[in-house]
Amino acid sequence: METIERNKMIPSVNYHLWEPCNLRCKFCFATFQDVKIQLPKGHLPKKESMKLIKEIADFGFEKITFAGGEPTLCPWISELIKLAKENGLMTMIVTNGSKLSEEFLIQNQKYLDWIILSIDSVHPETNIKSGRAITGKKPILIDDYKMIIDSIRKYGFQLKINTVVHRQNYSESLMDLLKYAQPERWKVFQVLPIKGENDEHIDEFVIDESEFNHFITTHQALKDEKIMITENNSEMKDSYVMIDPAGRFYTNKNGFQEYSEAILQNGIKNSFQQMNYNYDKFVARGGIYKW
Repeated sequence: METIERNKMIPSVNYHLWEPCNLRCKFCFATFQDVKIQLPKGHLPKKESMKLIKEIADFGFEKITFAGGEPTLCPWISELIKLAKENGLMTMIVTNGSKLSEEFLIQNQKYLDWIILSIDSVHPETNIKSGRAITGKKPILIDDYKMIIDSIRKYGFQLKINTVVHRQNYSESLMDLLKYAQPERWKVFQVLPIKGENDEHIDEFVIDESEFNHFITTHQALKDEKIMITENNSEMKDSYVMIDPAGRFYTNKNGFQEYSEAILQNGIKNSFQQMNYNYDKFVARGGIYKW
C-alpha cells in the first residue's frame, strides 16, 4: 500500500457480487455475460466472497455498496453486510426493492446503513418498455414503491434513490414520489452505453445532453435543495471503483468494461493499481458526501 497515495484513493467501492437479476432492464450496463463464461452461476462462492469483503476493508476502503444484478437474491447477502460492517465499512445496497421483506430489514437493521432504491418511472407502461419489471413483465407499481419506502423508514435506514434517465422516461416527472420519499440523496444518471454489455437494445434508450437536461430541469427544485445529484456519461466513466461478480476490479473509462486480474489471486493492491482510477473525477461528481 505504500505506493498508493492514500489521500488520493477513492474511498468507496461498488461490489457487484451477483449477476442474476429478477428484472430485465434492456439498458443495463452490468450484465456480466463474460463472468458467466468462467462462473456459470454468475457469482463467487460464499467463502470467497466473504474473504473478498475482508480484503476490501483491510485495504482501506471506507464504504461498500453491494450491487448486482439484484443483490437481495443472494442467500448470504446479510452475512456479507454484517461482515463488512463489523470490519469498519459504511454499508449500502442497491436494490430494485422487490425482495426487501420485513425479515430482511429486521435482520440487517444493525449492519446496513443505506438502502438505495432503483426507480426510473412510476408509469407501468414505461417500465415494461424498458424491462424495469419482474421477468420483464410485471412492473413495480407506485403503491408498491411507497410501501417499500415506508418499510425502509420504519426501520431507520437512510434512503437514496437511483434513477436512470433514458429515451422512454426523460420527459416524465418523479416529483410526487420523491416528495413522498424524502430521500437523503437522489442520484440521476444519463443512460450509459457500454460495448459488450447493452449493445442489443441501447439504441432504443440513448439520449443526448439536451434531453438529459430536460429531465433535470423538470426536477430543478430538488437540485437546488442539493438532494438531486446528476451524472452525465462523461462524469460516470472512470470515477467509480467497481468489483465484478468474479472478484475483479473493473473500469468503464474507454466505453467498455476493462478488468484487473482476480483480487484473491493477484492481491488487492496489485489488482487495484492495474485500474488507475480517476480520483479527481470521483470528487468532481460529488462522490464525497456525508455518509
